[in-house]
Amino acid sequence: MDELAFGITGENLHYGTPANPQLSPQIPGGSSSGSAVAVAAGLVDFALGSDTVGCVRIPAAFCGILGYKPSHGAVSNIGVLTNSQSLSTVGLFARDPSIFHRVGYLLLQTTQMVVKRERRIVFADDFFQYSRIPKQKSVHVVSKAIEALSGYQPVKHMNVCQYMAPNLPILKEFCDPSTKLHQGTLTLQALSTIMLSLQRYEFKTIYEEWINTVKPRMGLEISARVLSSLNSTCENAKSLYKARAELRAALNSLLKDDGILVIPTIPDFLTKHGSKKKLSSEFEDRLFMLLSLAGLSGCCQVAVPLGKHEGYPISLSFIAAHGADKFLLDTVLDIHTSLQEQISIASNLPPLPDFNGDMDTSELLKEKGNAAFKGKQWNKAVNFYTEAIKLNESNATYYCNRAAAYLELGCYQQAEADCNQAVLLDKKNVKAFLRRGTAREMLVSYKEAAQDFRHALVLEPQNKAARDAEKRLRRLMS
Repeated sequence: MDELAFGITGENLHYGTPANPQLSPQIPGGSSSGSAVAVAAGLVDFALGSDTVGCVRIPAAFCGILGYKPSHGAVSNIGVLTNSQSLSTVGLFARDPSIFHRVGYLLLQTTQMVVKRERRIVFADDFFQYSRIPKQKSVHVVSKAIEALSGYQPVKHMNVCQYMAPNLPILKEFCDPSTKLHQGTLTLQALSTIMLSLQRYEFKTIYEEWINTVKPRMGLEISARVLSSLNSTCENAKSLYKARAELRAALNSLLKDDGILVIPTIPDFLTKHGSKKKLSSEFEDRLFMLLSLAGLSGCCQVAVPLGKHEGYPISLSFIAAHGADKFLLDTVLDIHTSLQEQISIASNLPPLPDFNGDMDTSELLKEKGNAAFKGKQWNKAVNFYTEAIKLNESNATYYCNRAAAYLELGCYQQAEADCNQAVLLDKKNVKAFLRRGTAREMLVSYKEAAQDFRHALVLEPQNKAARDAEKRLRRLMS
């Protein structure tokens, strides 16, 4: 475990780092790394951990096992030295869903019966913009698994940040209107800031005197986090607790007693154990943005493994309303077998077929897409460009134009993917670099975005948009 349960890598200066059984050179994730590794390696059937801002969910995702963060207050913290009293909770790891379900019920210590009802599964589409995992191996797998089961409504998709913004007026205190980030990114960054500020405030309140007296020796990462907490000044503590209450109320209203929200657990894989390369601020930003929804609200969340992508474990999370823990555990158990079937199918899917089409027809479709774009009919433009690409996959302009439409729709990951393809086809396509830079900035990948804008400047030294964007990102990264 990371010292003082304050890390996310699972490394420990004093006792070493447990090896990740899924990928031995890779870190196991933390802070509850030992528990996760023991379960993933088959040494034990289940193990407990503590979760404050992701300390069970992160290692569960990295080690490819089930991880449960209960609703805050649902499991007793008696005997636990919590990192943050308003965020920390005892969590659970297991490989087998039946054991996971049984131990979860024992932890909850309640005899309340769960009324059977039709389940409502909602995908938070905006959250998937911050994940590198293909939807074919994540969203598609869960959707197909649900289609094969009874007792579930047809899956729904929504932009959760659009729902959150008007229901959390307190967020205006934490959003910087001067930034050019998309509203959804601003909302998630605000939630992340509030969660981490609350953690620092409560950690300082509990441990400042002990740390100043004992002066414990800590690893560099943990020492930096502790120092940041001790140096923090929280003049708006009431706003932090108000934001927590507003977020919980908003999520409870959205999910009620029959809803499950599906989001990525983590945005990407971290780094190799012992690497001297520090975790990028961009990675941490995206990570805590994903973890803040259940972390700050205190709602319950289960990290569910979905096989692998390019050798790395895939993990999606199911979130239910605060107090709906048994309903969530029942859902995970109910869907598990169907999920395994769909994971197997997804891992063996053949490559997509090639399309051969007529060049004139594809150009006509591109022009129709351009007309729809000018008329601000973004979805229609995407459809026309997609049809053009099916007929001619070697035209960089089609991908670049579709990326522009995706940007207008706020589909930044799709825009980035299209620009990647455009750049592969035409390494001098300035618009592709500009649009990919914009997409990556929206996805909080500032370093990569700056590189794109600099590349655009190499191709067009007088390009004002690229120059302004590069300067803006330089300020953000400094």
